[in-house]
Amino acid sequence: MTVRTIPTFPFEGQRPGTSGLRKRVTVFQQQGYLENFVQAVFDCVPELVGGTLVLGGDGRYYNKEAIEVILRMAAANGVQRCLVGRGGLLSTPAASAVIRKHKASGGLVLSASHNPGGPEGDFGIKYNIGNGGPAPEKLTEAIYARTQTLDRYRTQDTKDIPLDVIGHYAIGTMAVEVIDPVADYAELMESLFDFDAIRALFQSGFRMRYDAMNAVTGPYAREIIEGRLGAPAGTVINGEALPDFGGGHPDPNLTYAEQLVAEMFGANAPDFGAASDGDGDRNMILGRKFFVTPSDSLAVLAANATLVKAYKKGLAGIARSMPTSCAADKVAEKLGIECFETPTGWKFFGNLLDAGRITFCGEESFGTGSDHVREKDGLWAVLCWLNVLAVRREPVEQLLREHWARFGRNYYTRHDYEEVDAVDAKGLMQHVIDQLPTLPGKTIAGRTVKLADDFSYTDPIDGSVSKNQGLRIVFDDGARIIFRLSGTGTVGATLRIYIESYEPDPGKHDQDPQIALADLIKAAAQLSELGERTGRDRPTVIT
Repeated sequence: MTVRTIPTFPFEGQRPGTSGLRKRVTVFQQQGYLENFVQAVFDCVPELVGGTLVLGGDGRYYNKEAIEVILRMAAANGVQRCLVGRGGLLSTPAASAVIRKHKASGGLVLSASHNPGGPEGDFGIKYNIGNGGPAPEKLTEAIYARTQTLDRYRTQDTKDIPLDVIGHYAIGTMAVEVIDPVADYAELMESLFDFDAIRALFQSGFRMRYDAMNAVTGPYAREIIEGRLGAPAGTVINGEALPDFGGGHPDPNLTYAEQLVAEMFGANAPDFGAASDGDGDRNMILGRKFFVTPSDSLAVLAANATLVKAYKKGLAGIARSMPTSCAADKVAEKLGIECFETPTGWKFFGNLLDAGRITFCGEESFGTGSDHVREKDGLWAVLCWLNVLAVRREPVEQLLREHWARFGRNYYTRHDYEEVDAVDAKGLMQHVIDQLPTLPGKTIAGRTVKLADDFSYTDPIDGSVSKNQGLRIVFDDGARIIFRLSGTGTVGATLRIYIESYEPDPGKHDQDPQIALADLIKAAAQLSELGERTGRDRPTVIT
């Protein structure tokens, strides 16, 4: 088979965002668009020559077609071996686990995470390095720079690989292995958690509902929760991984996981509810008629980590993204361990994990994880909760209230304004930036501003600096208002406003967060001229 060199030209806008390159499917379907980005990866990652590449995605529309393109290009660029999930499937955390177990040089993960799928939906691709984590900024910037000068890509003529059949194949000199996408991941989960204790929990009559949202975690959840843990058939709903996610929005929050939310807040609700997103790296946790914020979820799991098999010796440290509430900080302080505040993006946890400085980490955007892989891991979080519940045998709400009584409650909310005109969104952010130097010492919503800045992070391991990571206004009582433009959307801009206030008094822990934070929410809107600048009078999603 002959390697072919195909002339090409640069495409605008191929800079990876927080989680890789995401665009509409129709953009990726342009001749050369996917190929250019993939060739840029091969050109910037020399260790892939003669190395092992892991390849798979969340099963969304265009997933299989993209995998066949990448396989031919991998062979033409000197990759020695490629591991591909059967059917083109690999959840993002499973891809990280496979990279680490098989000591691969890296992996290409095809996903737009929680964004909608289908022919008119979104597609995405990102490169994960040899530790299993997302490529650091230095590498993603190099890949982007290469896309802007590329004038050719390499491919190889061959028949498509039968992706639905586990087995060994070859493209030229490259070996291709189609693997069970669940096996390595399920084995890892069984090594981390006390499956016997969780089985006993289900045998006691404990009832659960897991919503896979017609996305990639369906096969994983059915194998682990219903298969290995013995939960009744039907515990997993929407368990078929569909190219358009069944027409739904695979984002596990109170707005888009409406079927699960309706059941958990309805009559005769199960004891425990959970959901994961398109590629399986996010999670939502619910008790009976009770929502657990992702920030609280990280804090509760950290506080109860020694009840879980893999973490009985305790945690080295905790890290959270800057917009995530400070609930985990309170736990770290009482446990006497380090707590790090990083920019948004899982790649910022990688150095801390590799250096052994942290064990648990999380983001307010429904991402939680540990040092077992280098990605956030939705099903891991669900299993961690199940292990804690199997030991404590308490309802989710009771567990949370006991946690707040011990550590205090961080009232917290995130307001998302999706598909805002990009110019308007940038104008709003600049309006806030212009005010930052004047805010310290001022009184807003009855609180005195202690700090106002554009968050900058210096990595404690390698000394790298990441600037412009979100606008934060911190008050003398610990309350915060944060403004960020998200890097995960594909249309317009997603403006995110985060509001937080700490309440140590257990007698004041029963308020609805929207009521408890009403003064700060109003202040944020006034400070940013939200309505005037965006035309929006309410968020698209509130969490």
